Amino acid sequence: MTDSDPNSEGQPAIGCPSIFGAALFGLCPRCGAKTLYENDGRRTWIAFARRCRACGLDIAAFNVGDGPAAFLTLILGSLVTGLALWLELTVHPPFWVHVALWVPLTIAGVIGGLRAAKAALLAAEYQRQAGQATRND
Repeated sequence: MTDSDPNSEGQPAIGCPSIFGAALFGLCPRCGAKTLYENDGRRTWIAFARRCRACGLDIAAFNVGDGPAAFLTLILGSLVTGLALWLELTVHPPFWVHVALWVPLTIAGVIGGLRAAKAALLAAEYQRQAGQATRND
């Protein structure tokens, strides 16, 4: 067993970033390098790299899917709707204020939140050694 592999209890080995750190900074769950969102040397906002350039971890093998997007949409939609209703009922601003305020905030929240949620799920899968379920008949 190497220093970069999770131990038998599923806890990360010394040197592995936490799930929070991996999500916040886009760190590789094995080595901690900022290569989770790098594709061919350029940084992307949401698409994962195929492999970590530092340690060679096959990031494409992890199936994060669209699970974080559904929860993020519900949470962010509820938050923005509640804040927009509160602003309307207390201040009564013109419609253009709502558009100028809530559209950019929603876009930034979705992109930033989706980036962090996908990275957190990938780091959790790596640390818990999650894989495809197989049927043993």
